[in-house]
Amino acid sequence: MITHMNLKHKNKLRLENCIGTIIDVHNTVCSGSSDQDFLEQFEELNSAIKQLDMNLIREGDILMVEQATNTLLKEFKTIFETGEFGPVYLGQKN
Repeated sequence: MITHMNLKHKNKLRLENCIGTIIDVHNTVCSGSSDQDFLEQFEELNSAIKQLDMNLIREGDILMVEQATNTLLKEFKTIFETGEFGPVYLGQKN
């Protein structure tokens, strides 16, 4: 049985994983890039999630973030399939 507290923690992890994935992909694609503003915005978002009141977040909100992350990853799929950037992670992350 998942308690309310465990569910909030699980949902927070889902959000943190989405933002972390976007940051990791950005670091891989834009390594050495001068476009640090984009990265800083997502790092700030990642920090804000740690302070987020999960009582205000609904399952639908999390699903939208996950869907947007998956859509972004699909956009990058062809770029990574060329092998130009190498892997985002050297080993299995989760």
